[in-house]
Amino acid sequence: MHGDGADRSGRRVGGGAADRLGGKGRGAGVLRRPGGRARGAGGRRRGPSVPAGEDGRVGVVAALAFPERVARADGGSYLMVSGTRAEVRDGSGLRGAPWLAVAVADRPVGKGHARVQLAAVVDEEVARFAAGALLDVREEVHWAEGDVVARRVERLGAVELAARPLREAAAGLVREALLEGLRQEGWGLLRWSAEARGLRQRLAFLGARLGEPWPDVSDTALHARVDEWLEPELSRARRRGDLARIDAGAALARLLPWASGEAARLDELAPERITVPSGSGIRIDYADPGQPVLAVKLQEMFGLQETPRVAGVPLLVHLLSPAGRPAAVTADLASFWKDGYRGVRAELRGRYPKHPWPEDPADAQPTRHTNARLRR
Repeated sequence: MHGDGADRSGRRVGGGAADRLGGKGRGAGVLRRPGGRARGAGGRRRGPSVPAGEDGRVGVVAALAFPERVARADGGSYLMVSGTRAEVRDGSGLRGAPWLAVAVADRPVGKGHARVQLAAVVDEEVARFAAGALLDVREEVHWAEGDVVARRVERLGAVELAARPLREAAAGLVREALLEGLRQEGWGLLRWSAEARGLRQRLAFLGARLGEPWPDVSDTALHARVDEWLEPELSRARRRGDLARIDAGAALARLLPWASGEAARLDELAPERITVPSGSGIRIDYADPGQPVLAVKLQEMFGLQETPRVAGVPLLVHLLSPAGRPAAVTADLASFWKDGYRGVRAELRGRYPKHPWPEDPADAQPTRHTNARLRR
């Protein structure tokens, strides 16, 4: 056994110490020498092969005495089966050994890992036998590196011994892994068309404006109600690519208040588009659920006296130039015609002389065309 404390030279403990561990340590009766097959009480439990030499025997006894401290080399340090990570000193004779049986360790103040003070080298066979009560084989399915990872894993407590890919993981475990991925990476893993994104924004607006029965479609709320809107597609999915094929819009529509009949009022309360005075159907932007936006060319709004509303909320109108550039923003169209239009008209007349710029826009004919086109 090698110490990393006062005995920094790595000297082996003498026969007296080895005899004390070997003669009185727990499980000493199951030791066997190479070529022999001793058994424990009742002849049921087969012990590990004892390496030749005193060091080998001491390692076996130390592992049996402290099974929770059996440790495997892992990334420059050692991971005990108990889950504690420990380090050995630079230059120690223990460094580089695949397995250790740690008899004494401490945790220096301010350090994240324990420090090995006294330990012996063992092999995996000894480790498996000594800590056999912690041996476990199970299916592990989780989300890692952007997809579902399914493995059959053999562990000795916190130490992973072996793993192999699992082709047919349990459906419930796969579903939980997919949900883990959606929590980590967001609902963007689903297939969102422009219409689907628009539907979610419209529902968010109605939920914020009117409340029940319109659903909360925040990320948190969607996770809480995932069984209601993302099944059966979620349970059929096996990997990231399957999520990308789920139509988020069709799934989200399941949350509409069908039972109360309010779902039929969606287009009335939060229309996807609104017809402006020129006859154009302009899409409403619900990205901000507190203030929907209508971006439309200024001349197409001539003749409209009041600001359009959705669910009682005035739209924030972004009035655009004939080239589609921002010219003015208002939530009160009547006030704009009265007070703001004159300055905008003076600027745009010089830039776009071929377009009509009437002095009284509230009574003018709305248009999408130039003066020449209007005269035809």
